[in-house]
Amino acid sequence: MARLDRRLKLVARLASARQREKLGLFVCEGEDLLEAARAEGVEPVELLVAGEDVDATQLASVSSLAYPARVIAVFARSVLQQTVAREGPGIALWRVADPGNVGTLIRSVDALGGAFVALSEGCADPTGPKAVRASMGAFFRVPLLRFDEAPRPWVALVPRGGREPRALERGAYVLGGEREGLPPNVLARCDERMTIPVVAPAESLNVAMAGTIALYEASQRRATQIMSSPPS
Repeated sequence: MARLDRRLKLVARLASARQREKLGLFVCEGEDLLEAARAEGVEPVELLVAGEDVDATQLASVSSLAYPARVIAVFARSVLQQTVAREGPGIALWRVADPGNVGTLIRSVDALGGAFVALSEGCADPTGPKAVRASMGAFFRVPLLRFDEAPRPWVALVPRGGREPRALERGAYVLGGEREGLPPNVLARCDERMTIPVVAPAESLNVAMAGTIALYEASQRRATQIMSSPPS
């Protein structure tokens, strides 16, 4: 029982962002996330399975879910990719504090063939429970960079005043938090500004939706180029 108690306590500790950073570990709940990791050749450092090696009630007591999963896995944060290996543009996020938006954009980058997600200080932890669930395992495949590591050019997505949307072949779409947006010093570092038009009286889009639309435009351009290329 001592080993089981230790693992349960570890899962409980990792609910804290400070502990995740200190220990270099994070938690995934559910068999789908475990399968997503294993599909990338990543194995957990700890695996708890209700009814097999841990009591289901005890496991539920440390779960972050309303309906606890049968499986909880603990992974090393070092397994997450930090090198851009894909072609195409990515997303750079400035102080996007909502973990659901961070996780959703990681999933969108994965689904639409984006290259990376770059995160500034003040962004939600991509290994936090809500971000992990929103990413649906995509963060095992999508490189996670620091904000300043995002390749150029940088195109700021702003609610108004930018040029018509265009698809990037490379670089980063830069988005800020929904309340404050991008501050002047970050906007000054961007190479251009782009605005996705919306119909009045709406003023702007959710940050995850705006980033997804931009990535979709880029993916459509790549698909068109591939279809129009002469056969080799």
